[in-house]
Amino acid sequence: MSKLSALERKHSVEQLKNTEYDLLVIGGGITGAGIALDAASRGLKTALVERDDFASGTSSRSTKLIHGGLRYLKQFEIALVREVGRERAIVHKNAPHLVPSERMLLPLIKDGTFGKFTTSVGLMVYDVLAGVESADQRKMLSKEEAFEKEPLLDESVLEGGGIYAEYRTDDARLTIEVIKTAIQHGADCLNYVSAIDFIYDNGKVAGVKAMDHLAEKDFEIKAKYVTSAAGPWVDELRDKNHSLSGKRLHLTKGVHIVVPKSKFPLRQAIYFDVPDGRMIFAIPRGLITYIGTTDTDYTGDKNRILTNTQDINYLLDAANSAFPSINLKIKDIVSSWAGVRPLIHEEGKSASEISRKDEIFESETGLLSIAGGKLTGFRKMAEKIVDVVVKKFKMSHPETSLSSCTTHKIALTGGVFSGAKEVKVFKCSLEKRLQQYGFDEYVAFYLVSNYGKQADSILAIYDSLEDHNIYERFIKAECEFDIQNEMVYNLRDFFIRRTGRLYFDIDSVKYLQDTVADYMANKFGWSEAVKNKELDLLQQEILDVSKFENVQS
Repeated sequence: MSKLSALERKHSVEQLKNTEYDLLVIGGGITGAGIALDAASRGLKTALVERDDFASGTSSRSTKLIHGGLRYLKQFEIALVREVGRERAIVHKNAPHLVPSERMLLPLIKDGTFGKFTTSVGLMVYDVLAGVESADQRKMLSKEEAFEKEPLLDESVLEGGGIYAEYRTDDARLTIEVIKTAIQHGADCLNYVSAIDFIYDNGKVAGVKAMDHLAEKDFEIKAKYVTSAAGPWVDELRDKNHSLSGKRLHLTKGVHIVVPKSKFPLRQAIYFDVPDGRMIFAIPRGLITYIGTTDTDYTGDKNRILTNTQDINYLLDAANSAFPSINLKIKDIVSSWAGVRPLIHEEGKSASEISRKDEIFESETGLLSIAGGKLTGFRKMAEKIVDVVVKKFKMSHPETSLSSCTTHKIALTGGVFSGAKEVKVFKCSLEKRLQQYGFDEYVAFYLVSNYGKQADSILAIYDSLEDHNIYERFIKAECEFDIQNEMVYNLRDFFIRRTGRLYFDIDSVKYLQDTVADYMANKFGWSEAVKNKELDLLQQEILDVSKFENVQS
């Protein structure tokens, strides 16, 4: 049984109780996952705890791009562009199924943000800084070529375009695969465990008092060093540590809306101008096209971030202005997601002006906290903070031998591919296999982009089941795999963060929720009351992403 099996939770808790770790990581988002993998792969005895589900905060609510941040070049953040640009290639190499290349079109419009010359030079500099290979380097397009690439653009103001390379992902899937890989390197990771207070030894942090939210029991986790990668909740932990002074977090809200591809049949990803001077992405993905993002200050409830009228109108106006023929309306939106960016506060700067640089805070008691940064830079952020831990560890334990960072060459689970070509071959073979079951091409795309070669394990479970309805049979197989290997405990874990269905295929959630609820009830021994409660909680999530606060239809 996998160490990330939901059926082995009692054993996992006992392991945390009875082990003194070299490093405890608080926070199971992408940054915490990256830290756990880096530390474990260097030889540190590592644990990670997450108070909710893995990737339940910011790390399931990004634009779902591993991108270099073209706009940061405009802000002259050269070092940031160079770092995250090069990180894109590393993450792609380590998981080419999960982080495929996405050719991005930057349309040049009359009186727009970018002119032809500045765009050409800017994209060239972007390629050089990021070390982009020749096949993916930028290409400038004429008006006719740009319009041919995307006929939905407003031809009356279109003056040309530039094509450049970015990378697409599912941030929650990336997080869970990094955690699974960390476990392969010896880390112990557990969700639904909070750090409710710190343990001290001679005035230094020596672990945490933890709460197992599923068993509703307290226990202690001991560790020589503790890092906080709690995203928007970093300052709360600093406050528990009595070290909340100096720099603080500045939260900004980002919203994305989802429409069926039939309503917005975009041929390819677009990065386009908005009248207020910002730029927005429109990304086709499977059955849908999504649009985002906003960037506004946020001071509300961090545990329930909702899309509202202002967010919706802003994104609809932006899309309809750039693509006048689509005429999107509120009723066309089938789903959405909203999250916050935990940035470092800079006095006098607006939300979109604040730097995305990361920063490490060290308290007098030894608590190490990291905040800021971008999804793209998670591996490098992890390397920076683990370097600090390793330096301290070697000073206090000079006899211990620890390796240097090797995460740049560690393939993630499901991603042992030689490159994009092998992913394509695997997907083609999977399509043929799935056709025999009665599935269309989308299911192959879905399996490969979410699970890579782990798709074989899901289909092996599928073959062992006897349901006549192929979709119910498939969802049970996927659910079984996720319970056994990805620590899924409830419907929200499954439909939101492991499968992305709530965002990318909400109709399948509505159709299959009862099937999955019955399956989980049988697997976990839920009573009828517990099952109905889980269905109610999922229904609330469906309403939160598809029925908008104060929105008039």
